[in-house]
Amino acid sequence: MSPETKSVWRDIGMQLPFLAWLIVLWMLLWAQFTVLSFLTGLVVAIFVTRVFRLPTVELSGRINLWYGALFVVQFLFAILRGALSVTVQVFDFRRQPGTAIIAVPLRYADDLVMTHVAVVSSLIPGSLVVEADRDRGILYLHVIGVRSREDVEKQRQGVLGWEKRIVRALGNPTQYRALKADERAGRIDPATIGGAR
Repeated sequence: MSPETKSVWRDIGMQLPFLAWLIVLWMLLWAQFTVLSFLTGLVVAIFVTRVFRLPTVELSGRINLWYGALFVVQFLFAILRGALSVTVQVFDFRRQPGTAIIAVPLRYADDLVMTHVAVVSSLIPGSLVVEADRDRGILYLHVIGVRSREDVEKQRQGVLGWEKRIVRALGNPTQYRALKADERAGRIDPATIGGAR
């Protein structure tokens, strides 16, 4: 096989999870799980991936089920805690909730981890990603419920905590080893990775 043919097959292999996800999404959108729905989803997925060419995102190939399950449970509790916190702030008529735009420089982020951290941070009530600086690995978030620098730092540490959880569950081996090395060197306290609101 020529190098060009190998490259084409490698690209197709890298795109298969994305194609499968687009087909499933298409079937969910139409709420039909039929052969026709599958085939039209396949046509749409191929069209989307060929017309709107995106750079190939390499998956880590590493999924830790324990850390993944732990992540899901912590995420659900963070959503609940964030919703309750926002509700209390909305019904507290004595004062306006403080707001801020904060910059969070991610430590282990590639495109995939940065995307996961941005989505998780935006899904938790009380924070919303307003910009992602891909080149420098910085997320900018609008957060509510901040009144001091300590509150801002707590929010920043919360987002970094989600980054660590995602790296533990889905990060590539290099990111995971770097996280473990930082913990062993004392640069990160594994007990203080609380979630963001």
